[in-house]
Amino acid sequence: MPVVAIVNPKGGVGKTTLATNLAGAFAAAGHRTMLGDFDRQQSSRDWLSLRPQAVARIEGWEESELKRPPRGVTHVVIDTPSQIDPRRLAEVVRVADRVLMPMQPSMLDLLAMRRFLDELGSALRSRDRLPGKFALVGMRVDARTRAAQELDRFFSGLDIPVAAILRDTQNYVQLAAHGLSLFDLPEHRVAGDRESWAPLLRWVSG
Repeated sequence: MPVVAIVNPKGGVGKTTLATNLAGAFAAAGHRTMLGDFDRQQSSRDWLSLRPQAVARIEGWEESELKRPPRGVTHVVIDTPSQIDPRRLAEVVRVADRVLMPMQPSMLDLLAMRRFLDELGSALRSRDRLPGKFALVGMRVDARTRAAQELDRFFSGLDIPVAAILRDTQNYVQLAAHGLSLFDLPEHRVAGDRESWAPLLRWVSG
């Protein structure tokens, strides 16, 4: 059972976008899926409340304390808050099978992620654990920009895998307003976006 946590202490990097679309991908594939929202803003829970009955069902995970999901649930996505407490982060990492760390292609995001990786390595007491359980995700990336090139150089200097580079598109914003994910639409309508997700889905299921 994959339990996937979405983690980055910096706000505005796309954690909820990643969490909701990943949950949508799992549900659309026929898996019984839960989406946990541990952020006080409750953006993922709001997204669930907008979700139409006609699309694949995603259950909310209401547990106040982290533990293994209920029997019968096969896939779980956990959306975590910005400025997550180190002890809470350790709990999330303990429960999760995979941890995705989204970031945008800006210098501030690069610097914040570098600090976070250093802190994460210290918190886990072993940097060797990062490559197996953790992966980075580039969010809202326009490959034609210098920022995208800087992001690529940043990634190449790390020993942590990059699960995917997700392109910049308004589809995420438009779909979120209706409680939908890329995976609730016919593939031909979002073919380019779905293609960029393929390596990410392989990594979380591997």
